[in-house]
Amino acid sequence: MKPADLLFTQGFGTRRECAALVAHRLLEIEGLGIVDDADRELDPGSELWFCVQGGVRWPYRERALIALHKPAGYECSLKPRHHPSVYSLLPAPLRRRGVQAIGRLDEDTTGVLLFTDDGALVHRLTSPKHHVAKVYEVRCKHAVDAGQVGRLCAGVLLHDENETVRAAACAATGERELRLTLTEGKYHQVKRMVAAAGNRVEGLARSAFGTVRVDGLAPGAWRWVTAQIES
Repeated sequence: MKPADLLFTQGFGTRRECAALVAHRLLEIEGLGIVDDADRELDPGSELWFCVQGGVRWPYRERALIALHKPAGYECSLKPRHHPSVYSLLPAPLRRRGVQAIGRLDEDTTGVLLFTDDGALVHRLTSPKHHVAKVYEVRCKHAVDAGQVGRLCAGVLLHDENETVRAAACAATGERELRLTLTEGKYHQVKRMVAAAGNRVEGLARSAFGTVRVDGLAPGAWRWVTAQIES
């Protein structure tokens, strides 16, 4: 792979802009130093790291997959209506290469939000056939009792739905707190399920998407995902 092609695939501009970055000696690759030979062949393996214009250290990724710790007050849309877009929290190279959120979180919901430019991965992780677990920490308006937990595990009928939906797992974690695990992704599913069980959601955070968590990651910050998600 040529240096300009490397930069182009990683979202650092148009092909012309990337060629200019190389020509102006603004590409530095770890282990090679400044690379300004436009015809040099590079091996973009998983261990290739580079800097552009002396900026942050950046890894080559054939497909991008990142985890964002979504804060409250952001919409999962490229064209938000009432709040800033979660995409504004991502660096320009990721936005340029067209990453998209894998599923959505409401503007008042926080926690794990994944982004990728791999369409097949989006389909696999959002399809209910693959049963990828999403774990939610729920703060309820009223006290949680065993009956509510039992109904959520057995299945509840949502408004305007013909079939019941059930939690893959559910447990009370406090007087007014629940930990709810789902393998589907219906619209406002957690809020609707809790309401159908006789309570109301007042706070919601997704603590895990498959094996991915955001422990130690500040709200609004992101990191690369390299581990297997579905194990």
